[in-house]
Amino acid sequence: MKTAKDYLDAAKDDVPSMSSEDAIAKHADGQGVFIDVRDSADIADSGTIKGAHRVPRGVIEFHADPAVEKMYNPVFQKDADIHLICGAGGQAALAGKTLKEMGYSKVTNIGGFPDWKEAGGPTET
Repeated sequence: MKTAKDYLDAAKDDVPSMSSEDAIAKHADGQGVFIDVRDSADIADSGTIKGAHRVPRGVIEFHADPAVEKMYNPVFQKDADIHLICGAGGQAALAGKTLKEMGYSKVTNIGGFPDWKEAGGPTET
């Protein structure tokens, strides 16, 4: 039987991570798509990365699958550099593993929003 830790460990092994500082540099250069996978209440409480797309982890499969016509979000392109963020990095890792299993090869976990904010990354409410 698998535990939550087993799933999280597998996701962290499969999805490369990136420091906030490196992610901020990519953001400044316009490199990649930034996606916050937290739910809207968490984002409303803390804000998010400036210009980040908001796709909750619970529906990411539907937004990332072109076959789901009414929910597909064209920001999801198989060849795009996709940078995921959440509250502490766990949800981003799990969402990243899902995207990789769906054929997205350039997925990165940039960790938690508090780290982004502390490192001086641009934010919005």
